[in-house]
Amino acid sequence: MMGTGAKCKKAVFLDRDGTINKDNGYVYQIEEFEILPGVIEGLHLLQDAGYLLIVVTNQSGIARGYYTEQDFRILTGWMMERFKTMGIQIAEVYYCPHLPNAPIPMYRKTCRCRKPGTGLYERAVKEFHIDLSKSYAIGDKIRDCSICEKTDCRGFLTGTKEESKVIEAVREGKYRHVQYEEDLYACALRICEEGER
Repeated sequence: MMGTGAKCKKAVFLDRDGTINKDNGYVYQIEEFEILPGVIEGLHLLQDAGYLLIVVTNQSGIARGYYTEQDFRILTGWMMERFKTMGIQIAEVYYCPHLPNAPIPMYRKTCRCRKPGTGLYERAVKEFHIDLSKSYAIGDKIRDCSICEKTDCRGFLTGTKEESKVIEAVREGKYRHVQYEEDLYACALRICEEGER
C-alpha cells in the first residue's frame, strides 16, 4: 500500500463532518456548512508543513435518500473553493455513498470504502504516491483512524462525538498509533511539533 522513494508525499487524511465542519446530521446544503473553530488555522499549519490535505468521508445520507450524489458534489465544490479563497488547497475529497442496509438499492452494498474500511485511503495512497509512515489521519470517530491499525500512519481522535469509553481508551494508549486531541487545530500543532520521524 505504501509507496517508496523520494517522490513519496506525506498527507493528512481528514474526516469531514465533526472534524472540519459542525456535524448537524447529514450536512449537504451550503447554508448548513459551518466550519469549526481553529480549522482554517490548523489546515494552514499542516499545508505550510508540506502535508497534502485529503478528505475521506462516509456519506451514508446518499444511501438513505436524504440527499443525492449531485447534492454532495455541489457542496464539495463550494467547500473546496471556499478553502481556496482562504489559501488552503484540498488535494482531493474521497467519499463512500454505500450502506449495507440502504433503502436505495443501488447503494445497498457492503464495501471496502466505507470507514472503517480502508479502501478510500488505499486509493489515495496509490493516486498521490503517499508515504503512510509520514502521514496522519484525523477524525471525531475512531473509524476515521482505521488506516492506523495495520500501517505506519498515525492518527488523532478529536472532539466528544465518539463513545466516552473509546475516548478514554485512546487517551490510555490502547489504540495503535492513535492519540487524542481536542480539535483539528490541536492536532495540527502536535503534528508540526512531531515533524518527520
